[in-house]
Amino acid sequence: MQTLLDFVQNNLQQFYIVILSVFLGIEVISRVPSVLHTPLMSGANAIHGVIIIGAIIVMGEAPSDNYLVLALGFMAVIVGTINVVGGFVVTDRMLEMFKTGKQASSKQIKEN
Repeated sequence: MQTLLDFVQNNLQQFYIVILSVFLGIEVISRVPSVLHTPLMSGANAIHGVIIIGAIIVMGEAPSDNYLVLALGFMAVIVGTINVVGGFVVTDRMLEMFKTGKQASSKQIKEN
């Protein structure tokens, strides 16, 4: 228990930064109009590609006998890829809503 208290005391400024950033994030998101939530979230999911690159780098630098790091890195790559693909799918669906009737009908004909 003492080591946990020492850790918190030594890293108190980092805890303050995390707590303040959570409140700042909630405040910023609550002021975004609901019409903009979908484009902002799909863009944020696309940025998740940085996580994929980081996970690949960590897996490449990890020793081959450290299975925990390799498994966590592999899971980060899989989940990050799912998130990126989902972001692009949401963006594509959102952009389909703004197409005119002529453009949308020509795409439907190509699909059939």
